[in-house]
Amino acid sequence: MTLTEKILSHSSNSKSVVPGEIVFSNVDKVMIHDVSGPGVIKVFKELEKKGINLEKVWNPDKVWISEDHFVPASDRISADNVIQLTNWAQKYGIKRHYKYGMGQYGICHTISHEEGLILPGEVYVGGDSHTNTTGAVGAFTAGLGHTDIAYVLKHGKIWFKVPETMLFKINGKKPDHIMAKDIILKIISDIGTDGANYKTMQFTGDVVDKLEMEERFTLTNMTTEAGAKNGIIEPDQITADYLSTRNNSPIRLERGDPDATYSEIFEYDCEKMEPSVAKPYSPENVVAVREVPNTEIDKAYIGSCTGAKLSDLRSAARILKGKKVKVRTEVLPAAQSIYMKAIKEGLISIFMESGAVIGPPTCGACCGAHMGVLGKDEICVSTTNRNFPGRMGHVTSQTYLASPIVVAASAITGKLTDPRDL
Repeated sequence: MTLTEKILSHSSNSKSVVPGEIVFSNVDKVMIHDVSGPGVIKVFKELEKKGINLEKVWNPDKVWISEDHFVPASDRISADNVIQLTNWAQKYGIKRHYKYGMGQYGICHTISHEEGLILPGEVYVGGDSHTNTTGAVGAFTAGLGHTDIAYVLKHGKIWFKVPETMLFKINGKKPDHIMAKDIILKIISDIGTDGANYKTMQFTGDVVDKLEMEERFTLTNMTTEAGAKNGIIEPDQITADYLSTRNNSPIRLERGDPDATYSEIFEYDCEKMEPSVAKPYSPENVVAVREVPNTEIDKAYIGSCTGAKLSDLRSAARILKGKKVKVRTEVLPAAQSIYMKAIKEGLISIFMESGAVIGPPTCGACCGAHMGVLGKDEICVSTTNRNFPGRMGHVTSQTYLASPIVVAASAITGKLTDPRDL
């Protein structure tokens, strides 16, 4: 079995499973946030009206709440959503509630690994499509809708169809100008945004084996943009070392079998990759940055679960140090803990001295919520993961997806720029 198949086998108390089989899995962790949470609460209320007993959730210690999309509260509805979450958490005894303005908080997918909430071999579901992110630790992680999340909260289990596994081997030596964002954009451009529909995307190879954890999270995060059910990387010592500083629980480094069957195998030579951008309006519309050298931009955005981890901020700061930006540039660290580390390392000073604006941890403009949404016809280069029409603001605005170093280089020149060309 592949790693995904093994995890679903264990979680469903089955000796083995095969792709296409329906299993009923026990869930280890579940997450809701300030957008999905109110929807789940609404389902709870509707069920209570029908006489279904919902006085408690199956295990409060396995539930956690993140406030991230519309925080700091952007309007009255956002403020009310946060109040709903607070009251619901108190009612059901949910202790892991990451409240903005009260210490650690941030984007849910960043909190999940920054706090070491998910361990290898676990089944983790969340009320957000990019829950795939945390599969980089070697867990089965997937996003679910409101009704399914409500069912998990009540029963602690949910059904899955065992997905086929696509294997992506990334070999060669990774050049300094290539980041995980370039790798996953290349893959999506090849297989398309529906190329992995309800499949597992598993990453391996010499390059992946050496990638730091935060870069691995970028790979699994954007499996969502290829339609995947989940993204996963087999855990190793790098995984164990990363989690050991965040979680004292025993870590089991389970891997797939050597003779596991994969539906498709793709191989890439990382040395041949180019710094890239995904042009509007699809993550699969990918070209090398040098193919669009005169594309002027109005804004550069360094943020989101995909592009504002500490390693992302370090990479961008190396480009921006001692230089000035030519366009509006916003930097929003993905979690409060990352913000604090960035301050201690002098990264925030570098960004501010370059002329950039520093914002609080929030999904903000990534989902077109607030904190820098785009206006009519504005063009933005962004470290985020989606560039559909209206994703970051006005429906006529345009977003180019890129790595943190491409975004930083472009901020300096005011047009899409390969960092090697500075």
